[in-house]
Amino acid sequence: MMLGIDTWRNPDYLYLLLLIPLLVAWYVYRQRKSSPEFRFSALTMFNGFSSTAKVWLRHSLFVLRMLVLALLIIALARPQKVSSKQNVNIEGIDIVIAADVSGSMLARDFTPDRIGAAKKIAAGFIDGRPNDRIGLVVFSGEAFTQAPLTTDHTMVKSLLKEIKSGMIQDGTAIGDGLATAVSRLKDSKARSKVIILLTDGVNNSGAIDPESAAELAKMFGIRVYTIGIGTRGYAPYPVQTPFGIKMQQMKVQIDEALLRNIAKETGGKYFRAENNRKLQAIFKEIDKLEKTKIAVQEFMKKTEMFYPFAVLALILFVMEVILRYTVFRNLP
Repeated sequence: MMLGIDTWRNPDYLYLLLLIPLLVAWYVYRQRKSSPEFRFSALTMFNGFSSTAKVWLRHSLFVLRMLVLALLIIALARPQKVSSKQNVNIEGIDIVIAADVSGSMLARDFTPDRIGAAKKIAAGFIDGRPNDRIGLVVFSGEAFTQAPLTTDHTMVKSLLKEIKSGMIQDGTAIGDGLATAVSRLKDSKARSKVIILLTDGVNNSGAIDPESAAELAKMFGIRVYTIGIGTRGYAPYPVQTPFGIKMQQMKVQIDEALLRNIAKETGGKYFRAENNRKLQAIFKEIDKLEKTKIAVQEFMKKTEMFYPFAVLALILFVMEVILRYTVFRNLP
């Protein structure tokens, strides 16, 4: 703000500044009315005479008086400068996305397919969590960590793009996928630890059963949000034939009872995604449920700035008085 003024303690006093143009108008009117008049038959005797500078400088007394008035009004309004400081404490959340990459994730009930839709929507979810550490686990017949917990979200999204069906032994080892995600979070000191488990099938392989993995998550205070991805009934699935890839309708089988139990056991929530729009809405809901808390402490100090205006008004007032009784003194 101009002159470094941030706020006013008594801003209503500033309306008094409207008096100044009225006083100026009154002064001009009075000067015109008070000018003396003399009648002469001719003005030739005054040729060559002009007003001296002193005549015009007499008006400077009024100008000084108006400046004094304006400065006093500003001082009464109490201009202030505000200096503030904020202490921001960010408590991040550690999140591991455990994604199923089994062959059934190639089903085309999503666009372009289940795994493609999951990758795109998960990337958007990651962009919306700038203060959190995020990791990535993939599983099918076995499980491994694709990206460790990190705040380098560019790296996580890059590794997310690389996941594809067939990158590891086929199958659906939900228990192994969940247990691997738990191992990435168990030593975390974050205020909140979360796993987002996304699968489209029934547990049929792996060394650890899903119930035991859920108990491990609960033991370490990890909340698990489970997502069953797939339409209801049948879904088109690409099948390699001697004549090329053909679409074949295959029955969608998701163990919803298991996923509900895992979510309930760990304090999370189960979701069913039947299309891209629904999957995106689920990630948005999880984003709202797991918001990062930011504690802000603000310290504010106000410094009075009316002193310079008051001192300047005093100086100009003294100057006006001195000039009035010396240079512009009226002789009797």
